[in-house]
Amino acid sequence: QVQLVESGGGLVQAGGSLRLSCAASGGTFISLSMGWFRQTPGKDRDFVALISRSGGITDYAGSVKGRFTISRDNTKNTMYLQMNSLEPEDTAVYYCAAKETSALFIGSVNYDYWGQGTQVTVVS
Repeated sequence: QVQLVESGGGLVQAGGSLRLSCAASGGTFISLSMGWFRQTPGKDRDFVALISRSGGITDYAGSVKGRFTISRDNTKNTMYLQMNSLEPEDTAVYYCAAKETSALFIGSVNYDYWGQGTQVTVVS
């Protein structure tokens, strides 16, 4: 059973940056295809970014492309989301997700493991 723990959220002014981390345990990290999602109250959990097991393939939601960067360190069992040029619209709870597969998924329903979420609040 894989456990995921996010950290790095907080309050930041518009235009600022944050880096989220997702530490994994209980499984084989290199076997995990992973992603970041975000959710605001009353709305569905939305795709933000994904990364392949090796880190060689990434993809982003259009709203964050060019501002956010997903990465992973397979020696530290940790995935990251560097968020730059933050906007108030980026305010949400951010979740990391994982699945033991080589496939890549944008849909949240495809992921088996989830972290508890970390709040990101961007103020103008």
